[in-house]
Amino acid sequence: MGQEISGTRFKKRDFSQFAARLTEETGLLASWFRTDSLSRVHGVGGYELEAWLVDRYGAPAPINERYLKLLDDQLVSPELSQFNIELNSTPRRVSGDALARFQQEMSWNWDRCRQVAAQLDADLVMIGILPTVTDKMLTVAYMSQMERYRALNEQVLRLRGGRPLQLDIHGEQVLRSSHTDVMLEAATTSFQIHLQVAQEKAVRYYNAMQIISAPMVALSANSPLMFGHRLWQETRIPVFEQAVDIGGFDGAAFGPLKRVSFGSGYVRESLLEVFTENLEHFPVLLPVELDPEPERLSHLRLHNGTIWRWNRPLVGFDGDGTPHLRIEHRVIPSGPSVIDNMANTAFFFGLTHMLAEQQVAPETQLPFSVARDNFYAAAKYGLSANVTWLSGRSGKMTELLEQLIPLAREGLNRLGCDQTDIERYSSVLQNRVASGQTGSIWQLKHLERNGGDLCELVSAYRENQQSGRPVSAWPV
Repeated sequence: MGQEISGTRFKKRDFSQFAARLTEETGLLASWFRTDSLSRVHGVGGYELEAWLVDRYGAPAPINERYLKLLDDQLVSPELSQFNIELNSTPRRVSGDALARFQQEMSWNWDRCRQVAAQLDADLVMIGILPTVTDKMLTVAYMSQMERYRALNEQVLRLRGGRPLQLDIHGEQVLRSSHTDVMLEAATTSFQIHLQVAQEKAVRYYNAMQIISAPMVALSANSPLMFGHRLWQETRIPVFEQAVDIGGFDGAAFGPLKRVSFGSGYVRESLLEVFTENLEHFPVLLPVELDPEPERLSHLRLHNGTIWRWNRPLVGFDGDGTPHLRIEHRVIPSGPSVIDNMANTAFFFGLTHMLAEQQVAPETQLPFSVARDNFYAAAKYGLSANVTWLSGRSGKMTELLEQLIPLAREGLNRLGCDQTDIERYSSVLQNRVASGQTGSIWQLKHLERNGGDLCELVSAYRENQQSGRPVSAWPV
């Protein structure tokens, strides 16, 4: 979905031609899997950090077109709304001082981006859902001026038969809202981690990421509010799922297989199963004319970009043109700070490695349905969630994390990461669990002790974010 398209109006033949190309490219990818033609490069990581442009009062500032023109940086791009942007990283092999280099790059880019925002009397905030965004702001009037987003909006509504998208979230409070566009998605900003995986390791790594999604979302929760309502600890999850609520073909359009979901099951033989599911179960949304060379997989990659699994396999290309596999971990919200983002990243890389490389495949120890239930429980209740782990034992998420943080530390050791970095990020995570203060908990505490002024909440949040301290050390 990162690429621009040339128009928003499509004819029936556009869909049939795109579907034919998609079928051809899926078949080609299948042949690459059969002949082991995919890259053997493994363990290269990267990230995408989504953020909010805000005005002096902490309200969304719909200025991303002016802002990006002034910034002039190819690693920073627009998002769905005019008040969101995305910062991308340089890919690096996860070993040595890679974690420190990721943090240096993020800090430098973040500071520069904030300096440019200041020239427009604005600022940047990394947070899952900005508390000051209102229902009335989430309309096509504030959609980024790009054809791909307008086309996406039209096609989602076409597949819904013109039916409005319904937001219905039951948490500490209840929120209901109806929208005739996909702009609810713009309320959710995330910190997405990528990991390139060798073909022979891809199944184990993908399944491991599914399993660790529950502790990841609980540990990183930073979206407790939407339109002033106290909802889930990570309200991003239900908002995104309901903002693009469409499913499969014809009668399955409103069925259980959704375009935003935890997925339909573990992968068994190869990641090809996911791309085959894309072809067989999800109608084309954007039937644009792309590179006719099937080896570029242009149609397959665009189609995959319109299906938002919380763990999404991707196909890319190495520098020499060899096709490779990456997995995008999408469950983590943006923020609360640079150091928190990097601690979450370290936890993800270390824990994924330990589970994927253990002798007994963890997916044989935990049914997919339980992994999925864990994920939604963690999104709703955060550190207080009750979950079931590989041993079959159920308990509090905090108790599980006390076991998983040392496990992630060992994974980073085995990856050859610098010991100083391992200790730094492990300490951030341990302090967060010990204090019980995630970004979501801090926001709720602040509201409870300082009243319901959402602008004041964002102001205090920005001040703490700019301090560089991890969220566990933020005062209320």
